[in-house]
Amino acid sequence: MAREHTFAEQVLDWFVTHGRHDLPWQQNPTPYRVWVSEIMLQQTQVTTVIPYYKRFMEGFPEVQALAAAPVDQVLHLWTGLGYYARARNLHKAARQVCAEHGGHFPNSVEELESLPGIGRSTAGAIAALAMHIRAPILDGNVKRVLTRYFAIATYPESSAVKARLWELAETLLPECGVAAYTQAMMDLGATLCTRSQPDCERCPLADRCQALAAGEIAKYPGKKPRQDKPVKAVQMLILHNGQGEVLLEKRADAGIWGGLYSLPEQPLVRHTGQDEPAAHCMVEYNGLSCDLTDAIRLPEVRHSFTHFRLDIFPLVIETEPASSTGVADSDRWLWYPLDHSLEVGLAAPVKKLLSRLAEDSRPIAR
Repeated sequence: MAREHTFAEQVLDWFVTHGRHDLPWQQNPTPYRVWVSEIMLQQTQVTTVIPYYKRFMEGFPEVQALAAAPVDQVLHLWTGLGYYARARNLHKAARQVCAEHGGHFPNSVEELESLPGIGRSTAGAIAALAMHIRAPILDGNVKRVLTRYFAIATYPESSAVKARLWELAETLLPECGVAAYTQAMMDLGATLCTRSQPDCERCPLADRCQALAAGEIAKYPGKKPRQDKPVKAVQMLILHNGQGEVLLEKRADAGIWGGLYSLPEQPLVRHTGQDEPAAHCMVEYNGLSCDLTDAIRLPEVRHSFTHFRLDIFPLVIETEPASSTGVADSDRWLWYPLDHSLEVGLAAPVKKLLSRLAEDSRPIAR
């Protein structure tokens, strides 16, 4: 009588023919290359990550290069990927690897997890994919496969369910071929066991998938309790000095867009006179003189974060060129040239607004 294949054997057999083998980070999978890819792939699709990953590797081919780079350069290459704390933690972790481990990543899950920005699943992925250490992972793809296969309906981020999923992920690990198995589980969730319209007919686990047997695939994984996102509003001032430059402010490291350059902000007062922003400029920006005769309100921009939505009301204001020098006498401020890019990190909606201004045939969009 033929032996029944184990869960891991079914996954590995499928991976040989149907898995992904040509992703950039699969070529020469060093701990550094795998680590960068895993951080980029958090909350971000593979197709989006690939061009960012290639540019990042060109700029910082080794951990030593990343550790030696200024954080603004790191954020510049990250601009557009979002969740910028990931980039800041990459930089911090690279410096820690170089300072405390001689430029070599530690070879245990526990030590990897002690580095900034590396959680248990990311540590497991680095250990399994790059070091062939038998360690489980539990990213979103793996959670989806396991909750469907074992019919675990409760929201997978609840503490009890998460503990159960970690237990299963560890129990199912094969004794050999852990790197291939780890990639296979991620591929299975990304290409077949997808969030919507899963391709169950081609799934190697279909014969014993409990959710499929019950005809309830859509029920798994359990949904997060719904909460309406609050909406916040802010006015962003696009201060243009008549020389093709716009004033940017470097944000504090903590909070949204931490460490990035953004447009100066002003609390939104919807029904205010035009003199109010001018007074604000004089007080807040070292006496920067503003000419509001040509002030232009651009269309509102909505930007979504994980926990809230932000409505941005851009106001383009001409400043007096002679008065634009004083405000720049600080590391907090930067006159950003619209006609070319600087290697600084920009908040995503700010980058879009600046690109719109730069593409206009005149200095200021009308």
